[in-house]
Amino acid sequence: MGPAGFHGCSWTVILLSALLLTTWSPPAAAALHSNTQTERALQAKPSLTVSQSVVTEQRDMAVFYCNTSTDNATIHWASNNSPLVCNERMKLSADKKTLTILIVQREDSGSYLCEVQHGFEVQRSDIVSLEVNYGPDPVSIKLDSGVATGDVVEVMEGHTVNFWVEAQSCPVPAYAWYLPSDFIQPPTTGTFTIHAVSREHEGIYRCLVANPVTNLSRLGVVKVQVLEKVTVPYIEFPTSDLVENATSVKLTCKTSHERVDVHWFLKGQPLRPSERLTLSSQNRTLTIHGLQRDDTGPYECEVWNWGSQARSVPQMLIINYGPDRVDITQGSASGVVSTVEAMLNTSLTLHCRADSKPGARYHWTHEHSSEVLDGEQLSIKALRQEHQGTYTCTSSNDVTGLARSASVLVMVVGLQSSSMSPGAIAGIVIGILVAIALVIGLGYFLYSTKDRWTHRSASGTMSSNTIQPTSVMQNAPESRHNKPKTVHDNTPKPEGEARGKKMQPSPRVSPEQFYERKPPSTAPEGPRKPLPQIPKQPLVPPGPGRNEESNYEKLLNSNHSLYCKINPST
Repeated sequence: MGPAGFHGCSWTVILLSALLLTTWSPPAAAALHSNTQTERALQAKPSLTVSQSVVTEQRDMAVFYCNTSTDNATIHWASNNSPLVCNERMKLSADKKTLTILIVQREDSGSYLCEVQHGFEVQRSDIVSLEVNYGPDPVSIKLDSGVATGDVVEVMEGHTVNFWVEAQSCPVPAYAWYLPSDFIQPPTTGTFTIHAVSREHEGIYRCLVANPVTNLSRLGVVKVQVLEKVTVPYIEFPTSDLVENATSVKLTCKTSHERVDVHWFLKGQPLRPSERLTLSSQNRTLTIHGLQRDDTGPYECEVWNWGSQARSVPQMLIINYGPDRVDITQGSASGVVSTVEAMLNTSLTLHCRADSKPGARYHWTHEHSSEVLDGEQLSIKALRQEHQGTYTCTSSNDVTGLARSASVLVMVVGLQSSSMSPGAIAGIVIGILVAIALVIGLGYFLYSTKDRWTHRSASGTMSSNTIQPTSVMQNAPESRHNKPKTVHDNTPKPEGEARGKKMQPSPRVSPEQFYERKPPSTAPEGPRKPLPQIPKQPLVPPGPGRNEESNYEKLLNSNHSLYCKINPST
């Protein structure tokens, strides 16, 4: 199919020919013959030639020439079916018949033609191709089963690895592979395969890419690392005792693999570094600063590469602490006590408890005793006076070197003497001994007095009309020095003697006069009557149904009352 202008011109010629035939005359026919020859000359196609159809990039120059016999015609150039856009490397002649590409580039390759237009008529030349040889460009070696990390490609042990080369070149270049073992493969394609790669296949792989037309070559290089299937690591840590707040500890993730990443886990969750938890540059070592009792773990470390991973067995830390506050409880109760009241002869159990790791040792001491009792529990089966006082429980931890203590006051109730001091008890004993001596003297005095009264009563009957009765002490003044002195003013007297004697008004009261009383029925004035005989009675007259205390009991009570007045602290 010709250009559009050419078709338009043909229709014009046909119409003009039809008009000439209808009005034909011999002179007109001669003119028509002359115009037809001219039109045939305009319809001739231009021819396009090139200086060389195969050129080398950045080395050769290409010159296109559009040959046409039409004068004053307009020439247009086209490349790859598009109007040619000239750049700084292209040059057109003044008549636009010559196109020169000064420095050929690979994008200059393709099809070219020229178009000649004269009036409404357009003629195009045949297509001429230009082939540009170039390359090879810089070479890149790829692996289909590896992961690139910069200039290094990591592959998993046992996998099949395919190498291929990426390089732009025209025509297709030749490839030569240089393996790490210095083996040189013969020229082959841009692919290379290793089945079941192992650690022996590690190293640098090179591929030489050569263009036989351009006589250029490029070398591609790649370093291959073979990753082993990782094995389970383990955590290494010091075997010495770890003490809360006193030490720091380093945990090391031990693995035989060098090219692996290390990750840490605490209680099953990824560990986040903090002020107390720090990691080394390659995460191989975890340092815990200022151990706390809740830093026990468990800890895990994981080694990882892009093909496999393995995690260690969870590891717990034993952190020693305490003892903390010491609490003392009574019996099965859980409440802490500081004072305990217990009845005499009852049992008492005290428990001592303090949070500690390892478990604390306990010992008990009493303020009035040098004895030390070991154990968490203190038991007393029957409380006595000497059990009263302050008990102290001391808790100690041999690993941390710390110790703490607490005290409890035990009060024994149910006996009055249980609260007396040893001095008070000694005073009471002395008072009792004095009272016994007084009772013995009183008994002897009563016995001798009764005997004299008996003899005196018999003789007094015969001389009752002439002789006035006198007191016993007046007839026996020499016996005053053999009788005990009066200790208490409220000492009891025999009833018969009280009725039969009259107190003599004297500044000194003799022992005999002490036991004489003026009967209430006796008139203040009048003659005295003789003393009645006193029936003989036992020293301590107990009897059934009698509620009165004996003289011995009264004397004891009076002595005790006097002692309490002298020692009010008891």
